[in-house]
Amino acid sequence: MKHPTLILSTFLLLLLLSISPLAHAAGGKWQLLQQNIGISAMHMQLLHNDRVVLFDRTDFGKSNLSLPDGKCVGNDCTAHSAEYDVTTNTFRPLTVLSDVWCSSGSVAPDGRLIQTGGFTNGERRVRIFEPCTGCDWKEIENGLAARRWYATDHILPDGRQIIIGGRRQFNYEFYPKSASTNKVFSLPFLVQTNDPDAENNLYPFVFLNVDGNLFIFANNRAILFDYVKDNVVKTYPQIPGGDPRSYPSTGSAVLLPLKNLKARSIEAEVLVCGGAPTGSYIKATKGTFTGALNTCARIKITDPNPQWVLETMPQARVMGDMTLLPDGTVLLINGASNGAAGWELGRNPVLNPVVYRPDNAIGSRFEQQNPTTIPRMYHSTAVLLRDGRVLVGGSNPHPNYEFTNVLFPTELRVEAFNPDYLDAKYANVRPNIVSPKSQAKINYGKKLTIRFSVTGTLATNSVSVTIVAPSFTTHSFSMNHRSLVLASENVRNVGKSAYEVEVTTPASGNLAPSGYYLLYVVHQQIPSDGIWVQIM
Repeated sequence: MKHPTLILSTFLLLLLLSISPLAHAAGGKWQLLQQNIGISAMHMQLLHNDRVVLFDRTDFGKSNLSLPDGKCVGNDCTAHSAEYDVTTNTFRPLTVLSDVWCSSGSVAPDGRLIQTGGFTNGERRVRIFEPCTGCDWKEIENGLAARRWYATDHILPDGRQIIIGGRRQFNYEFYPKSASTNKVFSLPFLVQTNDPDAENNLYPFVFLNVDGNLFIFANNRAILFDYVKDNVVKTYPQIPGGDPRSYPSTGSAVLLPLKNLKARSIEAEVLVCGGAPTGSYIKATKGTFTGALNTCARIKITDPNPQWVLETMPQARVMGDMTLLPDGTVLLINGASNGAAGWELGRNPVLNPVVYRPDNAIGSRFEQQNPTTIPRMYHSTAVLLRDGRVLVGGSNPHPNYEFTNVLFPTELRVEAFNPDYLDAKYANVRPNIVSPKSQAKINYGKKLTIRFSVTGTLATNSVSVTIVAPSFTTHSFSMNHRSLVLASENVRNVGKSAYEVEVTTPASGNLAPSGYYLLYVVHQQIPSDGIWVQIM
């Protein structure tokens, strides 16, 4: 017999689904892509062959996806990683040889996924996945100098990646190694932001600033860090209220789109949304599920005297994901309205995504979207796809695969959220890129001409080009996610419904580290399908 509390909670969940405020939602549509992809998508990364690598952990127990050809790793003959082909909506199993639970990663300039850390036998592993037909994971044992569990990776302008923090690791290191970097470097900021019994500084939010330094946020505050000189350049003020925003009081964060890239002084802003009030994690472990934070905090990190500005979201949210969209907006998606990150510690799923419009006036930036019917709780993910959809997967708040007699079953379904800009009503203003072809190579600080078509009337003063670095997403943070707006310098008609726009590519790796980006033409806030470009 089911527990009465479980029955009541399930009833409330069904009631919530039935009364979701569709009438007040701005838009967006949901599409179920796979009923059962076999594993729970705890980590996801889109690669430049339009395939998404996803994985969970090897100590969940057996997954629902078998390894090929009778292959087994130890006594486990099931997969804990998969490759999802966006174009064909198919997937295949991949083989990880060590535990990838709560790991991190970034994409190297040549397009390989460099994936780091994990649990037990995976905590010092470096795993490499090359986007090629039939390829699988390769692993480097002891590729890291320290155990990395709940760490954050970021690609650097020189092509290396930096790996910061992790449980009981108040330091950072680099990959690949050199004679001078084959060690760990102390980072006292991670000691200072560590809360007793709760931590609240795992998976720190890390962004490459336009000056080449790193903005590192943990708990409720941030520093600007010069990793070359191993020196704190600036200490930012604490977020008003002082509540934690980092794991397990998990909020999310993005670097807002970079604009005016030819200006003498380029501005950069960070947006941190959601999280859980101080003490929420400890209370949740004892059965009290505190309401999540309903605020976002925004700061201009390049300002001489930077200050946080608070904004109120339509709903409180913990364990949400934030994804940069090609039209310059930010999507807030997934998560719960009570509790914290951890096993069984979240309650009341937030089913409605929200679009944040950073250029609108305060008070008019949030637009609630149509809801999903699938709760996406702890261990959910979301990544932008080349066609402008957002791939959503995961949700497993259990230490094993659990499908029955639990509040939120292990979720194997994968769906896509289609933002409103994909609606057919915008077909006549939607650009279609003609050239360059996808996989084009471009250089820094050069003129770039993009040919595109529009079936309707072109508004020449409403054309721009956006490039977006795809994210490695896990635990509510999209690592390496980055968007740059390349302002149009010349738009001209070159034939029937055919146009060219000229832009200047980013000046350096401080603005856009070398690697693969999605490039979109945006017309009247409606983006084209993207093409892949490699900045070299």
